[in-house]
Amino acid sequence: MTVINDEYTGHVEPGTGARRVLPAASLVKVSVGPMDNNAYLVTCSHTGESLLIDAANDAETLLTVVRDFAPALSLIVTTHQHLDHWQALEAVAKETGAPTAAHAIDARELPVTPDRLLSDGDTITIGDLSFDVIHLRGHTPGSVALALAGDATGGVTHLFTGDCLFPGGVGKTWQPGDFETLLGDVTTKVFDVFDDSTVVYPGHGDDTTLGAERPHLGEWRERGF
Repeated sequence: MTVINDEYTGHVEPGTGARRVLPAASLVKVSVGPMDNNAYLVTCSHTGESLLIDAANDAETLLTVVRDFAPALSLIVTTHQHLDHWQALEAVAKETGAPTAAHAIDARELPVTPDRLLSDGDTITIGDLSFDVIHLRGHTPGSVALALAGDATGGVTHLFTGDCLFPGGVGKTWQPGDFETLLGDVTTKVFDVFDDSTVVYPGHGDDTTLGAERPHLGEWRERGF
C-alpha cells in the first residue's frame, strides 16, 4: 500500500487505507493482514501527537503510515488479546519507541508487556484529544473500546470497538453466557450512553453508526449471536 485515499467512506479494500479529517483531529484507517484487520491512527491536529489502535499486521505498512501521518506516535493500544490484532505490535513498538497499552486482563497474552494497563473509565490523553476507555466483556475477558468526542470531533462521538461491535451485530463469542455478557455490556455501556450519530469503527470491515444498529438490538438478542 502506497496511497491513502482522502475520500473517506468508511470502507477500505484489503491492503489499502483512507484518511478522515475532523475539526481538530484526523484518522487513518488501514486494512492489514490476511484477516483484513483495521488499524486506526488518530492524530491531534494541534500537537501532532498520535494514537495507534491495533498494530494488527503488516508492520512495514503501519510504519509507513506512522512516518507519513504521525509526527509523534504517543501510544499504541491493543483492543484485545486475539493474535490477529497484535501481529505487528512488537515490531512497531520497537521501531517507533512508542509505549503500549491494553486492558490488564488481556495483557498477559500479548507479545509486548504493556507500559500502561487500562481499566474501565480510564482516560487516554493524546495531545488535545481525550479517549474514554470502555471495558466490554464477552468477546474476550479484557476487550476495550475507545470513545473520542468533544470539540476536536465537532461534538460527534467516534467509537473504536475492536471486535465487540460490528455492522449487524456484536462480536463472536464461544463460551455459554458470553454472548449475553457482551450484548449486555454493549447495550448498557455503548447504546445507553451514546447517541445515534456516534460513528463506530470496528476491528474488521466497514464503519457504521449507533443509529443504524440500534433498531436491531432486539433481533440480536433473539437470535443469540
